[in-house]
Parts: sequence; structure tokens; C-alpha cells
Amino acid sequence: MPQNLERRYVNTTLELRDDDAEPIVSGYAARFNELSEELWGFREIILPGAFADALKAPDIRALFNHDPSQIVARTKNNTLKVWEDEKGLRYEFQPNMKTAAGRDLVELLRRGDVDQSSFAFSMEGGIEEWDDSGDIPIRKLIKIPRLYDVSPVTYPAYPSTSVGVRSAQDVYEEHKAQREKQERQEAERRIKEARIKVKMLRRKAELEYKKEVF
Repeated sequence: MPQNLERRYVNTTLELRDDDAEPIVSGYAARFNELSEELWGFREIILPGAFADALKAPDIRALFNHDPSQIVARTKNNTLKVWEDEKGLRYEFQPNMKTAAGRDLVELLRRGDVDQSSFAFSMEGGIEEWDDSGDIPIRKLIKIPRLYDVSPVTYPAYPSTSVGVRSAQDVYEEHKAQREKQERQEAERRIKEARIKVKMLRRKAELEYKKEVF
């Protein structure tokens, strides 16, 4: 399992085309400029172009439910295409119908049992910003350096045991600790400035008193 891996889910319908020689699955793994639901004390938004570097990777996989044993396509052998458009991160693949994973996925899509998407990524070495001006912090993902897989999923949820939850919680806790540190430093700076100002006023008052006396 890659370190610092995170997972996100998008509430958008997957498409299955059966009119081709082989079934084609397509959909969005991520949407731009849309605030997520509250995650672990923060909300998140992905900016357009965030995946530009990640898409240069030599291989990205399509997995069913993020399960490495349920691989259904990959960019390395041209059975998976992943790209950005104006709406978000879009993908399209031909599932391997000679495998149980491929056949099961297609049947589940036909019945509507599976209809949502997810992607696995890492922000290590990426670019993000935090906006603390509102009631809840907003994490803005500007550059996502690593995209591991796109995945049709059964449950669009965040299991408490997943690596992605621990990683995202760590990200937020680090941001929270940094913000609190900056707030403490700012408070200490203001106190120091106030003390210097009081000291200067006292010194000025003493000088004025001496002038009046002498």
C-alpha cells in the first residue's frame, strides 16, 4: 500500500456502453470547483489543472473498489484512458471480459448496483492551500502529483479503517497544529509589541515629569 495515500469519492453516475464490440465504462473520478462534504473537520475542493502532472505517470490503473486484485484496465496497455476536461477528471476503459472482475463489474453496472466513482492519490510533493476564513476550513488541492487509480465503487463512503482516512486526518491535524502555532506566535508578537509600547510611554512620561520638575 503506497504511503500517504488518500481516497475521494464523487457522486456522479457511471456510464456503460454495450453497443461496442467490447463494453466501455466511463465517468468522472473527480469534479472541479465543487466543495466536498465535510470530511474530517474540513471540506475540500479540487481546482482545474490539478491532475496535469499526475496524468504524465507511465501507468494508472482502473480497479474495482480500489482492490488491487480486481484490476480491470490500465493506461500502460491502452485499455484505460484518463484525462481532464472542463468538468473534472474523466476516465474511460474497456474491462477485461476474460476475467471474473471484468464480467462482474459489467453485470453490476448493467443492473445499477454499482454507479459511482472514486480515485486514489497522494499529495506528497503537491501544492495545496487552506482557507480558514469561514466556519469550516477549506482545503484547496492545486497540484496533485500522484494518481494511483480510478475506481468504480460499491460504497461511496470513507471507511474508518482506510488508509485514506488516516492520511487525510493527519493532513488536517498538521494544518491545525501549524495554524495554532502561527496564532500563538502572532499573539506573542502582539504582546511583545504592547509591552514595548507601554515601556516607551512610561519612559516618555518620566521624561515629561523630569522636565516639569526641573
